[in-house]
Amino acid sequence: MPPVQRPISRILIANRGEIAIRILQACTELPNPPETFVIYTESDTTHVSLGRPDHAVKAPSPASYMNIDFIIGIVKDNQIDAVHPGYGFLSESAEFSRRLWEEANCLVVGPGWEVLDRTGDKLKAKALAMECEVPVLKAMDRPTGNANDVRTFATQVGYPLMIKAVDGGGGRGIRLVKSQNDLDNAVQRCIAESPSKTVFAEQAAVDGFKHIEVQIIGDGRGGIKHLWERDCSVQRRFQKIVEIAPAPVQRRKVIAQVIDSAVRMARKLRYLGLGTWEYLVNVKSRQFFFLEINPRLQVEHTITESLTGVDIVREQLLFAQGLQDSEDLRLAEWWEADKAPPAASIQLRLCAEDPTSGFSLSIGKVTDIHLPSGNGVRVDTHLSRGGVVGSDFDNMMAKIIVTASTFSAAIAKAKRALADTKIVGVKTNLNLLRAIVNDKVFASGNTDTSWLEKNLESLVESGEKIGQSVDQLDSNLPALSLGGSQTANSAGSGTLFRKGDAWTVTLEDKNVKSETKPAPHHLSIERITRNEFPEALVADVAYTIPGVQPRSYKMSLASTTASADATASTHKRGDPNNKTHIVLPISGKLVEVLVDDGDEVQENEVIAFVKQMKMELEIRSPRAGIIKWAIELENDEGDDVAEGVLLAELESDEAGKKPDIRSRL
Repeated sequence: MPPVQRPISRILIANRGEIAIRILQACTELPNPPETFVIYTESDTTHVSLGRPDHAVKAPSPASYMNIDFIIGIVKDNQIDAVHPGYGFLSESAEFSRRLWEEANCLVVGPGWEVLDRTGDKLKAKALAMECEVPVLKAMDRPTGNANDVRTFATQVGYPLMIKAVDGGGGRGIRLVKSQNDLDNAVQRCIAESPSKTVFAEQAAVDGFKHIEVQIIGDGRGGIKHLWERDCSVQRRFQKIVEIAPAPVQRRKVIAQVIDSAVRMARKLRYLGLGTWEYLVNVKSRQFFFLEINPRLQVEHTITESLTGVDIVREQLLFAQGLQDSEDLRLAEWWEADKAPPAASIQLRLCAEDPTSGFSLSIGKVTDIHLPSGNGVRVDTHLSRGGVVGSDFDNMMAKIIVTASTFSAAIAKAKRALADTKIVGVKTNLNLLRAIVNDKVFASGNTDTSWLEKNLESLVESGEKIGQSVDQLDSNLPALSLGGSQTANSAGSGTLFRKGDAWTVTLEDKNVKSETKPAPHHLSIERITRNEFPEALVADVAYTIPGVQPRSYKMSLASTTASADATASTHKRGDPNNKTHIVLPISGKLVEVLVDDGDEVQENEVIAFVKQMKMELEIRSPRAGIIKWAIELENDEGDDVAEGVLLAELESDEAGKKPDIRSRL
């Protein structure tokens, strides 16, 4: 049946974070704003306080966002007539769309379940492309959960191959395989990250190919408009980090062909609402291959909006109600596909992760946040007033979008915006973003999908240097304080420290009673180089021990706090100086422990799994040994754990020497 379009009086936003806020904002700007509802969990409420919905419904757990029965219950209890799924979660589920309509007479904002069924499955979308005579890469013709099927396909087409979950997305359930040795592990990891536990393989096109996507909007009756393209080539592990619109290329002929093919396919589907057609494009060789369709709102919709002036979330809501013919969309017809719009926009994804430590998830409380502003700068975030980054949801903290008249001007604006950004409490990829926009290859527009991975080490190193320069500049700036003089270094702290501050420290043994007081120690601050107390404090101090001449030290205080859940946990922390301790090197949700007391482990054996943003990461033992003690999970769904938690303890060797044990991924 065709998608149903009808007026919306009550709408549920079945999502969270910045995209829930974005949809709520668009709802309030409609000609007849509907009554709004959102879902939240006990530890994740920022989208409620910032988005200001009319009603908020508490969910029992983060998994509730994927529970169709739970959402149907909310819809029935509150007479809701439309649900906006945002992106992620159930946004591409044909079953969700169908059941909401059949069981609750409720519309899911999107193209309808029949189109979702055909486009949400990557193999079905490829079949549609071939039907429309759009080039595709050779791929398996049916999904599988068996590595042998993939191996058979590999012998037919050779390497490199891309293994993909049929229903994956957001960088999950996808692996590049360059040789037979890596095949089995890649298939198993993709299967583990696939909701349906099925994958397929296709030829890989990497070097020289850009990841180009086309924004489509349709009226459900065959009327299709494109809003140009986005270049999403700057990726790490197939997860987009930086996106650009339009694609920074000199030859637009092949781009125009890509856009034309997307329009043809959308017209064939009689597409309704927002959709994104994704391609691999080699501008120099003038080749392009269709990849997939995302039948929903995209994370990077912001740069299309900034480029065209079209509020596409508002348009999506209007199209769902049959209210097309927007004035904004008529204005978008001024340009043709072979001519780039006269502006450029860049989106930078600020994420809670540590690029210097394998991009491990950084969870914890955001104690201070300063995001950029000014002409041509837009920030979409749910953390403008702080918050907690946990392991249950995506680690994106903010989307920083800059727009200018040219690509080079947009890069200059991006450099300034990132220099104005500051996050305290968790580690982020901010310095890596700074390195990317300062790179000459990025400025030339010649990045392809392999560029970031190939240059990651040098970019991370360059980013750390840029970050140090920014921090040094900040430390030399004068600061204003209503209560008196204050060093600039304490600007990010709620506690005021100054050069010359001094303390007398008296240490007494509470178990020993004595009438004689011990001699005091003295500590005074000579210089503050970093003040983010209580998360971190770095200073030069003079320290005096009784009977000893004063000496100068560099004092560094670092909080071991990770997140509200992690710190509330009773799990003990490991001692990095104790060589028998296997200490977790990353934060996340510990979902499975494979060893127990007395077990013998071999070198490089997997002993646990930590989940970060739905991706399961292996924790391995670097040597053989006997488990003396192993952590026990407190919750059936897994425990939030901070970096540094003791995972297991090994027995000392027979000679009495402690083995050198360090955990690694």
